[in-house]
Amino acid sequence: MALAITIKLTNIQWVEGDYYRKLAKDRTVKTFVIPANKGNIYSSDGSLLATSIPNYTIRFDAVAPKSEDFESKADSLAMSLSKLLGKPTSHYQSLLRKARANKSRYTLIAEDLSYTEYSKIKKFPLFNKGAYKGGIIVEQKTVREHPIGKIAERTIGYDRIDENGVQKRVGIEGAFGKYLNGKDGKVLKQKIAKGQWKPIRDQNEVDPQDGYDVISTIDVYIQDIAHHALLKQLEEYGAEHGCVVVMETKTGQVKAISNLGRDEKSGNYYETINYAVAESHEPGSTFKLVDMIALLDDNKVDTSKVYDSRGGVITYRGDKVRDSHEGGYGKISLGRGFEVSSNTILVQAVVENYKNNPQEFINRVNNLGLNKPLGLPFQGEGKPIVHQTTDENWNPNILPWMAFGYSVAMTPLQTLTLYNAVANNGEMVKPQFVSEIKEWNKTIKKYDKQIINPKICSDATIKKLKALLSNVVKRGTGAKLYSKDFSMAGKTGTAQANYGKNGGSEKHYISSFVGFFPAEHPKYSCIVVVHKPNTSMNNYYGADVAGPVFKRIAQKIFTDAPSTNEIKNLDKKVAKQETKYQEYFTKAQNVKNTIPNLKGMPGMDAVALLENLGIKVKVKGIGKVKNQSIQAGQPIIKNTIITLELS
Repeated sequence: MALAITIKLTNIQWVEGDYYRKLAKDRTVKTFVIPANKGNIYSSDGSLLATSIPNYTIRFDAVAPKSEDFESKADSLAMSLSKLLGKPTSHYQSLLRKARANKSRYTLIAEDLSYTEYSKIKKFPLFNKGAYKGGIIVEQKTVREHPIGKIAERTIGYDRIDENGVQKRVGIEGAFGKYLNGKDGKVLKQKIAKGQWKPIRDQNEVDPQDGYDVISTIDVYIQDIAHHALLKQLEEYGAEHGCVVVMETKTGQVKAISNLGRDEKSGNYYETINYAVAESHEPGSTFKLVDMIALLDDNKVDTSKVYDSRGGVITYRGDKVRDSHEGGYGKISLGRGFEVSSNTILVQAVVENYKNNPQEFINRVNNLGLNKPLGLPFQGEGKPIVHQTTDENWNPNILPWMAFGYSVAMTPLQTLTLYNAVANNGEMVKPQFVSEIKEWNKTIKKYDKQIINPKICSDATIKKLKALLSNVVKRGTGAKLYSKDFSMAGKTGTAQANYGKNGGSEKHYISSFVGFFPAEHPKYSCIVVVHKPNTSMNNYYGADVAGPVFKRIAQKIFTDAPSTNEIKNLDKKVAKQETKYQEYFTKAQNVKNTIPNLKGMPGMDAVALLENLGIKVKVKGIGKVKNQSIQAGQPIIKNTIITLELS
């Protein structure tokens, strides 16, 4: 036996020693991850859009406390919990005693607590004895909060793993996660008594690196205006969903973006899908701007060319193109046709000039960049559809249908980018959602303006387009939006969707308005798109549904936040002010050199008056001045002392 034991010990020590030493180390020494603090997301005006805060869950180990401690403290603990968390004392008494009877070691007391609430709970009776004597179990996790609530929630986004283990990256959180998330650290710990782990050394194996802050282009004030303007209109028209985007003309910085969809059960609207970025659909009449760019810049025709609307109906290869206005518009110019959004006028102009070479028109669309995505940093950007003459499914009717915004698809943000280029004198800039990456006050990365196309067309064409878009609001389909006090320019759009499904039974409308303001010197461009407005109201047109949202945003921005902070002619003298000043100055020169009459004056006022005249004062009593030791009218002598009697 001694020999067998010796052999076994030798075998364990030398033959199997490495295995057992590694096993012991693996069970007693472990590397723990030190999570990095995630960076914040800020608006352009410094408001906090997203931040990480600690979140606490409190559980109870009912076996840990001694019997005398539990019996003496359970009721007072229940009362304290009731006062803080709102449920009846009896609820917590029952919960604690049931856990004690069942010897439960993991009973849920409360969850989703703030740090302040956690700080209070750990001081409650019994829990203040700690984990081993009081039974309190604290679980901490970090949650992402949006201080401004649900506004722009989808664009702010998130970066998390869903219940299926799939990582979901949405919005700014997802697109700029490599900056926000930072790098986790590592610390080596050794297992000690009662399942606790203790760091082996003072220093971490790898120190965590906190995430950087992201400065977005969103302006909270404009965002709030856009969100509520869209929400009001969606509720009024019972629409399915809609979106609005406000962009700074010169830079392409997105100042506001709201995407609201209706929940079928509650009927309320929420930020669910980023429609402005992801939803590609037939734009309808807002696409007619492309017609005008092509026709004018290719020198095919001028705005003064007259066309006959032919009673409002034209047939191409068996398919009818109709005007929304019954009976058409008679004979009108191309420019007027654009202002009233005549399908027949615009289609005739495009077909007449491009029917022999439709690819020439398609090339103009391609050169405007409308055949490819904008290349935004977000996942799920919608793909535009622009048919090419080389496609297998190309047919001659695609050209006339494209001319009034069908057989082509674009995202709202892509349409806005085109209109913004016109407002920006032909320079097409990429929509931008983030301006800067920062570490405290240090700039890590700056995002400058990105130019997609330095010149989409000639200056002469731009000038004509701006005039046409202004006229749409002054005397065209957007005339309801016109205000003599504030200039706007833009285009209405009303497109039918799903018109070919189930014999047209699923047909619905998409109402839109896109443009810029002020018309003469554009500061912002904006697009509003509303899907499935209630047709029973018989107002599903872009000017009625989407236009008022555009107008409300434009006017409120410039009513409450003027576009300039400059005050001119500061040095100019105002006659009335000069006269008033001279009168005051003359009076100020009449310095009193005699004792004033103080009787009836409140004591405090009398003291202040005399001290301003350089007189020392003694006061007797309280209230108003009854007598003064030196009578009114006497000359003021240096170091004079006056006594006031108050009553």
